Amino acid sequence: MPKVKTNSGAKKRFALTGSGKIKRKHAYKSHILTKKTKKQKRNLGHFAVLNSADRHNVRDLLNLR
Repeated sequence: MPKVKTNSGAKKRFALTGSGKIKRKHAYKSHILTKKTKKQKRNLGHFAVLNSADRHNVRDLLNLR
């Protein structure tokens, strides 16, 4: 049986926390930043925990089963 490869796009975008949750970055932080407020840009810089509805799909991409 061959080894299963991890999706290389997913391993760049997601990371595991110490408790096993999956963290992700926010969208809308890459360009057109002049019209966004300082507070909005600051909050977009923080990591977010992945939604439970998406957890199954991302775990499959990362081969965490």
